[in-house]
Formats: sequence, structure tokens, C-alpha cells
Amino acid sequence: MPLPKRRDGEPRAVFVRRCMEDDVMKREFPDNDQRIAVCQQQTDVSATGHIDLLCDAGDIMIEAAQAEGDGETTPRFTMIAYSGDAMRVEGWRFPVVVDFEGLTIPSQRRPVRFGHSMYAGVGHTERIAIENGRLVAEGIVSRDTVAAKEVVASGRRGFPWQASLGASVQQAEFVRPGKSVTVNGRTFEGPLYVARKTLLGEISFVDLGADGNTAARIAAQRQENRFMEENKNTDVVETEDTAATTPDVTNDETTIEAGQEASAPIDPVPEIRAKAIAETKRLAAIRQICSGRCPEIEEKAIAEGWSTDKCELEVLRASRPKAPAVHVIDQAMDGAILEAACMLTAKLADVEELHDDKTLDAASKRFRGGIGLQELLLEAAWANGYTGRNFRDSRSVLRYAFGHNVQAAFSTIDIGGILSNVANKFLLEGFFSVERTWRNICSVRNVSDFKTVTSYRLIGKDQYEQVAPGGELKHGTLGEESYSNKADTYGLLLSIDRRDVINDDLGAITTVPRKLGRGSGLKINDVFWTAFLNNATFFKAANKNYIDGADTALGIDALSLAEQTFMDQVDADGKPIGVMPAVMLVPTSLSAMATMLYKSLEFRDTTANTKTPTANPHMGKFRAEVSRYLANAQYTGSSAKAWYLLADPNDLPVIEVAFLNGQESPTIETAEADFNVLGVQMRGYHDFGVALQEPRGGVKSKGEA
Repeated sequence: MPLPKRRDGEPRAVFVRRCMEDDVMKREFPDNDQRIAVCQQQTDVSATGHIDLLCDAGDIMIEAAQAEGDGETTPRFTMIAYSGDAMRVEGWRFPVVVDFEGLTIPSQRRPVRFGHSMYAGVGHTERIAIENGRLVAEGIVSRDTVAAKEVVASGRRGFPWQASLGASVQQAEFVRPGKSVTVNGRTFEGPLYVARKTLLGEISFVDLGADGNTAARIAAQRQENRFMEENKNTDVVETEDTAATTPDVTNDETTIEAGQEASAPIDPVPEIRAKAIAETKRLAAIRQICSGRCPEIEEKAIAEGWSTDKCELEVLRASRPKAPAVHVIDQAMDGAILEAACMLTAKLADVEELHDDKTLDAASKRFRGGIGLQELLLEAAWANGYTGRNFRDSRSVLRYAFGHNVQAAFSTIDIGGILSNVANKFLLEGFFSVERTWRNICSVRNVSDFKTVTSYRLIGKDQYEQVAPGGELKHGTLGEESYSNKADTYGLLLSIDRRDVINDDLGAITTVPRKLGRGSGLKINDVFWTAFLNNATFFKAANKNYIDGADTALGIDALSLAEQTFMDQVDADGKPIGVMPAVMLVPTSLSAMATMLYKSLEFRDTTANTKTPTANPHMGKFRAEVSRYLANAQYTGSSAKAWYLLADPNDLPVIEVAFLNGQESPTIETAEADFNVLGVQMRGYHDFGVALQEPRGGVKSKGEA
């Protein structure tokens, strides 16, 4: 049975505790001290800080080459180490693809090991190259170790070895779900990681890979067989004289002759027991030095394998008088980590798009159970020089957190900026949660201030004139018809009060912004539909953009009449406006009929002896838009039967929304509350204006007599 292995990034003390409880260790080493010693030894055997690049379904080839002088042979190997495909790698949430263009090979002579253990050497490489979209390695089984002998011997018996490259990832790119990326000449669909920059460390033989599809064979050839020499350019060669490799590798190293036949596996336990006895003596000496006075040093010395000299030195240092304790700022902590911790705790969607992997990992490790509101404020206060250790003096914590008492030499964290950034993400969720039909029927204008802006109508005397001989162009005019608009500010102030802070409710900084965002969405709807529905002087018979009567109830005939009315409109010169209707705007009561008119191929009349056609002449013509505001009695001009046929707002807008500096979504700001309110205040505001524009851009149908 294999001995336990240390996992990537696993602390030594954690691994030792897990190793001590392992059933195989308890059975092989009943003595507690010996088991501790073996567990300490295993911490240095396991691989750390690497990503396994498993070999493709190719072969690993080991041949025996003639040595000079004494007639001994030195086995050589050739392998296809990595195919460039996506892999499942331990410690990574999604599959990983390693970009060959960013793979750095420090030298052609790299160590070859078993299971990524520096204590289980096998040999070294002589050539590493990328050929035909695959990573190929060639080298020599040059180590005189148990692992090297077992690799060759087990391969001769047909064991399906795999190869794994230990490489450190220096830069990785995350590909979102639904996106694709081309790497190594192939296209991959997200979610996955692309290791853009990696540094090759070593190559290892492994008995089982994470992808489950890799395969490898090892063949050994006697010195008199010349088959390999004749086929030296092939990736894989197999001979009749084949054999296999090793069970799970230990640290044991013994001297073997190259090319030697392996009749039976070497038992590693005796040598491990010998090393365990030496480790037992070290442990006893450490316990004697510490004598129960320094339990933390004793535990660390045992866990990290200190020598007795180092342990004695640390005990002497610990016995010296200590200076008064001072507050030390965590220099690794910054605003980005705190912001990421808040978003992770609040489970914000798409948080990986807002922060890089390094920041998210730091936030996850630092605040494993999630960050609370008090903890967030304390972290910011400590960074700004606060020396208290708890939240009892909440007023002082808030002052320091918001930078009112920042001391010199402290690297400040802007808690107001952090809260504003986090709140803005949830503000948008609230803003987009309300109806947005208005955005589909209006044009948008960008204004730079709150002054009234004027635009000239698109319909007017703007036809080109024939150029007279000589090439002189006639002057045109902008016309007299114009429309205006202006932006105003709308806002609201909400507070996270003392109760939320004392209750350590981080949800307050997500709930309040959502409310502010929803309030902004409701306000823009309110202003927009108030302006749109108060249209008695805009849609009227005199403007030739209004129809009424029983035959205007929404249906095929009524839609045909509205279409004709729209297209019969003319400009100031009495000529066609040249714009086609595109949008059918209806209240909720007409939603089903509007959808049928847009999507249905035909309408059947079940009346007996009918002779009317069944085809729907308007299928696919006019996009249906539905708003619950059209029939709401709180708005002047509302109706459950009236409907509208509108032009595309990009061609001829009936209504326009102006946004200050093009900011279509609201803004939220965070600050410490006023003196008479203990807590945090958030204010949301939105700068926009709404105005009706071109009457010829639509037709209103009353829908009844």
C-alpha cells in the first residue's frame, strides 16, 4: 500500500497530522515516534508548487544503450510528454490548457523523477522540444536509485506508465462560460484557464494521471538488439524484450547496475525504519530542549524538521525579555482584497470578471468564512492607524475607517471607495430589475450640463438640389421646426444605521444599494411615462398621427389602418417622410394580440361562409413592446385599449432621454453618517431628462370609438 503524500500547498503541520491518522501508517509503524518520523520524511518527498502536464495517449520508450569499457548498458527514454489538450488539474476549479508559446524551458538537461519527488530520482533529459503540437522529451535513466530500477523493471512487465511535467504557472487567463479561445492551434470553449506563462521544472513518471486518458509504455532492449538504431526517428519503439515498472515510490535509494534484470521488487520498509529511528532521536532531543516551556517552538520544530541546534537557538531567543507589543499593519492587505472579500461573501455573480485570480485567492484565504461588516470596518481602520483590537469604540473605528484620523506613515485604505464600488454592483442589479421598455422606444442624447439643449427636426427642407454649371452648391437651412430637452438630478439618501453595524450585517451594504438602484429604475420609468402619456397635443388628428373609432381596436385591419396612416404622413413640403414604422407599443391587455400579429402566419375566421383570407400580412413587421405603465390610472392619458405604432427611435424618435455625460445608470456614493447618526450613509443619484420630440415618428390608435 502507498504511503500518504503531501498535497499541493498543504501546510507541513496539517500533512503530518493527516499522515499520523492514516491507516497504512498505523499498520506499518505502530510506534508513535517512528510514525512521526516517517511522516516528517514524507513531507519532503511530496511535490509542491507544480501543475501536472500529463502525457498524451502516446508511449514512453526506454531502451538500453551500449556503455563504453565494461559492456554495461545505460537505459534511455523517449516520451510524448504533453499533447496541448485541456486537463483537469488538482487545485484548479476548471480545466487548464498550457500555451506552448508561453512555456519556458530553462535548459535541455532537466531532472527526471518519480511522482515529483526530489528523493526519488530516475535520470535526466538531454532534449526537450515542441514538435507537431506536442511536447517531446528524450533523456537517460542515469540515477542509481530504487525508483530508477523500479521504473525500468516495471516497464518491462508492461505497466502503462504516464509522464507528468512539473511546471510553475506565472500567468493564467480565465475564459468565461460561453466564450472560446484558440491555444496551441485548437479552439477551446470556456469555462477554463489558459496558462499563458509557465516555467518547466522537471519531468516525472506517474502511475495514474488526473485525466484518465493518458497511456504510456516502457520498453527495454538488450545491447545486441539494433532495432532502435534503425528506427531512431520514431516517437515510440516497442520490442519483444519489454518489461514494466514500479509500485508507489518511497525515498529509498540503492546502487544498481544499469540494464540489470529486476527479478523482484525491493522492500523499502527496512530502510524507512532505519531513518525513522534517527528521526526518533531528533524528536527526543527537541522535547528535552523545550522541556514543556516552549510548546509552540516544539511543535514547529517537529513539524518543519528543525535540527537540534536550530531548536536550541530559537528557545534562547524566546527566553529574552520582550518589548511592549505594538500594532503591526498587515501590509499585504489592500482595498482590492477587501472589496473582493465583500463580493465573495455577498455571492455577487461574475465576481471573477471584476478581480484577478490572485486577489480572489487572497480574499478567500484571508476571510475563509466570509467577511462581516465590523471586520471590514476594522481592517480599514487598522490600515489607517487605528490601534484598538475590537469594535467596542465604534465611533473611533468609523472615524479611522473613513480616514478622518489617518496618521503619518500609514498606507490608507479608502473604505468609502470600497463600499461605493461594492454597492454600485448591487445598485445595477436593482436598477435593471424593473421594467425597461422605455429604453427600446426612445433615442438617447448625451449632454454635458443641465442647460436646455435644442435640436432641429429631421423632417424638413433637406433634399439635395441639382448642382448648376460651374459646380456651385446651394445653401440649405436647418429649418424652423426644433425640439428641446434638459437633464435634471434625481436622488435618494439611505443609511446603514448603528444596529446594522452592531449586528455585523454585511447584507446591509447589498440590500441598501439594491433599493437605491430599484428606486432609480422606478423613477426614470415614472418620469418617462408621465411625459409620453401626456400626449393629447402631440398625437392629434391635426398632426395626422391619431386615429380612433371602433375599427381601431388592435387587430389585422386596425394595424393596417395605422400603418397606412403612418406612411401617409408628409413633411413641410407635402412630400413623404421616407421613414417606415418598426415598433408596436401596447398595454398589458393587448400583449397576446400584439405577439400574435408579430409571430403568427395566419388568423382564421371561424364564422360560417367566410371568404376573408387567413394569412397574416403583418407577420414579422412590427416588433411588439409591452409596458404596464400604459394602462396605469395614476398617469394622465393612460388607457387599456390605446396602442401605438412607432418608427425605430434611431430613425425618427417620438421621445428622447438625455443623460448627463452619457451615464445611463445611477451612481452611488458612501460616507460616514452625520454626527447625530451613528452609521454609514449611502446616496444614489441619477442625472437625466425626458421630452417628446417628433410627432411624425408615430401614430396613436385609440382602440375604441
